[in-house]
Amino acid sequence: MRPLSSQSYRGRRNPQSSSRIPLLGIAILITLTGCAKNYSMSPMPDSEKVTVTIKVPEDLEPKPMRVMYRSSVCKSVVRDAGGRPEKLDGHSGYEVKLVRQGGGDLYTAELYVNAGGACDWQLSNVVFGVKYPVPNRFGEGVKSGLSGSVIVIFDDNNAQLRVPGSKVVEGRELRVVNDYYPWVNESFIRGYVKSAELAGEANGFHTFKARKARSIYFEPSLHSKYVVISKEPTVHKPGMFITFYYPDGTAQSDGRYVPDFNKIQEIRLKAESKK
Repeated sequence: MRPLSSQSYRGRRNPQSSSRIPLLGIAILITLTGCAKNYSMSPMPDSEKVTVTIKVPEDLEPKPMRVMYRSSVCKSVVRDAGGRPEKLDGHSGYEVKLVRQGGGDLYTAELYVNAGGACDWQLSNVVFGVKYPVPNRFGEGVKSGLSGSVIVIFDDNNAQLRVPGSKVVEGRELRVVNDYYPWVNESFIRGYVKSAELAGEANGFHTFKARKARSIYFEPSLHSKYVVISKEPTVHKPGMFITFYYPDGTAQSDGRYVPDFNKIQEIRLKAESKK
């Protein structure tokens, strides 16, 4: 990941909404200490919110944003390896659709920090990003991959999507601007699957711990001309690895399972310097 400043980085559907931006505030049903009760999220209309904005490149679309709230008041019960009950913070997860603003390339959503209710629900983490739509520029039957995501954590809990490594962010603003490249992968062993993914730094996933962040901006910079193609082995056999074919015509098969991001960056920058 390139050097980062303290503020800027390059690097169930919500039924209640305003006219432009969806807000989270819905009734949920969870099991608390063995009793099924209906606990609602009841945020105050003027309470603090987090705004998430994504600038979506041409050819891509925003993923539904995954939102997790937790409650230290309403505990859930789990069993440890010995079968003993253990109380943990209650949690509730949703998907929220980001809303396009004015027909442009910006998509936005708002979330309450404190969603209130009897459980005093608190925003724990969000996962959002971009992906190739289906169908996409790579043809019919090509599936959309998982990469191209940002994870922001607002408390001391693990996010719902766990990715190694995170950056701690201070302040109320988080700005993430990252380079991505088209990555088309073909797999064969469990049936033929062709997927369109995004090759990026940190395997295309970026995690931030940002307790105070209230304005989050994500701008994925897609370099569409520089496509990486990979083909997985047709059989499991020692010494056989995924082969990556890079935009400059070189091939690489050294045991890695994602493209070499630094190599793609070098290819692009070298090509652009000759223009």
